[in-house]
Amino acid sequence: MITYSWIIAVIPLLAFVLLLAFGNRMKERAAWIGVTALGLAFLMALKVLAEVLAGAQAAASFEWLKIGSYTIDMGFQVGALEASMMVVVTAVSLMVQLYSMGYMHGDPRFNRYYMTVNLFTTGMLGVVIADNFLLFLMSWEIMGLCSYLLISHYYEDLNNAKAGMKAFLTTRVGDVGMMAGIWLLFSQAGSFNFADIAVWVENASGSENIITLAALLLFAGAVGKSAQVPLHVWLPDAMAGPTPASALIHAATMVAAGVYLVAKSYFIFQASPDAMFVVAVIGALTAFLAATIATVQVDLKKVLAYSTVSQLGFMMLGLGVGGYTAALFHLITHAFFKALLFLGAGSVIHAVHTQNMHEMGGLFKKMKITGTTFIIGSLALAGIPPFAGFYSKDMILLEAYRYNEVLFWIGAAAAFMTAYYMTRAIILTFFGKPRDMEKYEHAHESPLNMSIPLMFLAIPATLLGYGMYRDYFVKSFITLPGLTHAYHSDFVMNMAISVAVAGIVVGFIVYGTNWVSKTAAIRNLKPLYVLLKHKYYFDELYNGVVVKGTVGISRLVGWFDKWIVDGLVNFVGWSTGQLSRLTRTFDTIVVDGAVNGTAALTMAAGNQVRKLQTGVVQSYMLVLFAGVVIGLIIFQLIGG
Repeated sequence: MITYSWIIAVIPLLAFVLLLAFGNRMKERAAWIGVTALGLAFLMALKVLAEVLAGAQAAASFEWLKIGSYTIDMGFQVGALEASMMVVVTAVSLMVQLYSMGYMHGDPRFNRYYMTVNLFTTGMLGVVIADNFLLFLMSWEIMGLCSYLLISHYYEDLNNAKAGMKAFLTTRVGDVGMMAGIWLLFSQAGSFNFADIAVWVENASGSENIITLAALLLFAGAVGKSAQVPLHVWLPDAMAGPTPASALIHAATMVAAGVYLVAKSYFIFQASPDAMFVVAVIGALTAFLAATIATVQVDLKKVLAYSTVSQLGFMMLGLGVGGYTAALFHLITHAFFKALLFLGAGSVIHAVHTQNMHEMGGLFKKMKITGTTFIIGSLALAGIPPFAGFYSKDMILLEAYRYNEVLFWIGAAAAFMTAYYMTRAIILTFFGKPRDMEKYEHAHESPLNMSIPLMFLAIPATLLGYGMYRDYFVKSFITLPGLTHAYHSDFVMNMAISVAVAGIVVGFIVYGTNWVSKTAAIRNLKPLYVLLKHKYYFDELYNGVVVKGTVGISRLVGWFDKWIVDGLVNFVGWSTGQLSRLTRTFDTIVVDGAVNGTAALTMAAGNQVRKLQTGVVQSYMLVLFAGVVIGLIIFQLIGG
């Protein structure tokens, strides 16, 4: 099966084509095309993973294009990393499509939604199996287009349309850097293929600065796609799209693609300690800043959005400190428990028709499946053992502690806040007294096509950290030199557990009891509260510097064009006109005077001479005779 694993990426593409051709006629039954296709792709991915566990690998390519002396190949490769990611992507996409049958029921663009989801899945699978940067980039941009379409799905609301544009443009900023990095590598290695570039990096003695520049340019693409500071601002606004799409975009696919890019090209980053340090610092800052913002959000989906940004920061931190295995393990565990949380949030929103947690409360009694699975996902995210998130996050903190203690403590602080804000979200949503009785009375558990995906995703969120699964990832992902860090720290493990438990306890004290006055706390911490509510003023900064700055520069250029460029042109035109008038005057007085004077003189002389022409022959003979006589007289006088 592994030899034909590329078919897994083609299956959702075929589903897209079928939906494009027949979807509108089939109406909502068209969803079964996508569900069936992803079910088949998931089963094939499981078979490929089983073969990889048995030691199999596959790679194939063909000549796609020849330009001068350059040959560009297209192909795929599947090893442990690729096989694991294919299972994650197909599993989450399958659950999202099954869940969407209930959530998107009655949507006027139901078929377009399913078409986009399947094309999106194709793009992510293309990223996973690509053996070269060119195919990787093509698939990467397919995801960018589909994310724009999904985020702005409800485009009747102008804010949703703007959210789609914001996501598209912000991620394009990073993509420009990424494309520059790809072409820089091609100019040096003469190939887009990962293996060829790896050979060049290994033998590129004296090219350390070029390697560092290439790594940082590639990382720019990852910063945009994986919503790292300072290009993180698009992801929370992306919650404007349908909640199942949020689960797909913000759990297993697009946002994970940036982390996957760094992992796929890790041999480049390993060759540049400076680039690794930048990745680690950006990851730590992102994890911390996003976690602090999540603590004051009232929109349930935005809590999860900032949580996603924070966890992506953890993954980047892991990669930057040399924790290749830890970061990828967290990527995979996070895909399952964050998809579970987003779909759980969608189940709640579907029941109460609001995203504001202050309008919820007491929902556990009416939504036990949703509530239980949401709590499981939250415990995994918070890092409570034995749930999957504990093991992967503990591995990242361990690597950070080995690399730099400051980065470790930043990560520990982010882990504390993660547990705190998820406890807050659970209590505000599922416990306490209902704060909107009308919404509470109409609340009910979601139908089976929405509940089954929740129960399915709760299984890997609970079990994926257990020994046999964890050992597989540890053994399979450590394939690059210098990545085996065979040591353990009781201090780090105990600290990881302690900060998670402390976050839950503090969250319970603040929101589950009346021991703390939240109004008084906000009043006493107002500067910090305002800072967090305004999300560190990143949006205001971009609006003031980028948006208004662009408008200001445009107005300056417009003024320069109108008054300087056009003024110069008008002056030249005026000067030319004046010169033309002077020329015409000179022409009239001098040239025309000379010409006309000569003509008048000639005409006057002609008039006088004309009188000699009488037309009488006798007169001519008389004049001739007179002339002869006068001539003879003169001759005689001269001769005498």
